[in-house]
Amino acid sequence: MEAFNNMTGTLAPLPAANIDTDVIMPKQFLKGIDRKDLDRGVFFDLRFLPDGRPNPAFILNQVGWENATFLLVGANFGCGSSREHAVWGLNQLGIRAIIGTSFAGIFDDNCQRNGVLTLTLSEEDYQRLSAVANDAASNRITVSLEQQAILFNNQRIAFSVSALKREMLLGGGSAVDWTLQYESDITQFEAQHFAQRPWLKRDQIQQDAPA
Repeated sequence: MEAFNNMTGTLAPLPAANIDTDVIMPKQFLKGIDRKDLDRGVFFDLRFLPDGRPNPAFILNQVGWENATFLLVGANFGCGSSREHAVWGLNQLGIRAIIGTSFAGIFDDNCQRNGVLTLTLSEEDYQRLSAVANDAASNRITVSLEQQAILFNNQRIAFSVSALKREMLLGGGSAVDWTLQYESDITQFEAQHFAQRPWLKRDQIQQDAPA
């Protein structure tokens, strides 16, 4: 996945609470056998009219918020089912950070593992950023994971994330890549484990099996 260091882009407001993963990625886009073209499905029923034309009332279709890099979302964003397609689609659409006051747990974990930064702010800081997000003339912000700060209009909002989230996103590797950095420790543990419990080794089980 693409590393997240310091990124500047447009912030778009989606203030409704409890936007679930079926709204983010409707079920008809879960049929593919790969991750191609999932950006088309993101917020599909909000972004498009029944005849397929872009919905002019939806924020991401409006001048000043199109091609947004960041979303300012309502409480409990990403609730509902655990579908990882929601995060894959958001990433393909160009969303690199989602900022709010609370997130559904599984959705938050999926974001961390797929290069999308989630930031939880206090209500006071959320309201400060809301004024920025709603103004197309000044809605460009910088999110610095290195500094752990949101920078805008000569202002600064500090945030904190877990050491694991910061390490994974700064490094840009997948969960497998992150795990493999401890390969020597894993190998050592495995050797000690089987040395103490030799009956668990597959070759030993096969030897002890009745003919």
